[in-house]
Amino acid sequence: MPDLAPASAPPAELPLRPQDEVECRRCEVHCDRVVYPGACVGRSCPFVYAYEAWGHTYMGCMQKVFDVEIDLDLLGELEARREGFGAVKARKTPLPMCQSEISPCYEHRGDDVGCRNPEFFELPLERPSFRVFASL
Repeated sequence: MPDLAPASAPPAELPLRPQDEVECRRCEVHCDRVVYPGACVGRSCPFVYAYEAWGHTYMGCMQKVFDVEIDLDLLGELEARREGFGAVKARKTPLPMCQSEISPCYEHRGDDVGCRNPEFFELPLERPSFRVFASL
């Protein structure tokens, strides 16, 4: 006789290295890794490129950590304000010099179980947990 019990949904599989992902959708609170393009310019990141078109200068990331190109004048104007320009969604794992963080969305959807993937918030293994700056 066939089993008439409803099939349960398979458990969501965790990836081998969840801290290297750029988004997590394992619960109703959706989390994204974001980067701050203003910090890229401020830190003189070697992977920032700029070009002129239509009377404006646009900047982007050669490593495609984020895939948008931003008007440099607008970025500078907004960075001068207290709130700053803000963050954009990362499309690749941020580099060690990137200013990045996890941005949760729909936090009100959280439940008693909490985060299904706490390793998502950890630093990648090859990334140092501290930075050393030399001043000469």
